[in-house]
Amino acid sequence: MNRDDRVVAEGLQYQGVDEQIAYSLTTTTWGSTPSTITVEAYDESADYADVSSTVLSGTASVDGDVITLPTLKSLTDGHKYRVEIKFTVGGNVLEAVVPVQAQR
Repeated sequence: MNRDDRVVAEGLQYQGVDEQIAYSLTTTTWGSTPSTITVEAYDESADYADVSSTVLSGTASVDGDVITLPTLKSLTDGHKYRVEIKFTVGGNVLEAVVPVQAQR
């Protein structure tokens, strides 16, 4: 399977190492009222190390069909991250991916 099959339509996001951003995902194309949300972050530049506890702050929230992710922060310059959002819609467990490139 291609690792990019579930990447969000917006594609690769660029984030400065000093920025702190709470990205959002609209699930309308998959279905309404997402629940059971989990968010994890991996550092692709470090053999896909799970860095969730280091770069994610807070918890995900839902408002209608919009999931607001925990704040992404404390990124390492030049590293590429993979943020995975798993959620349930209509009894199906789905996952979307936000690729993020850290830069100075």
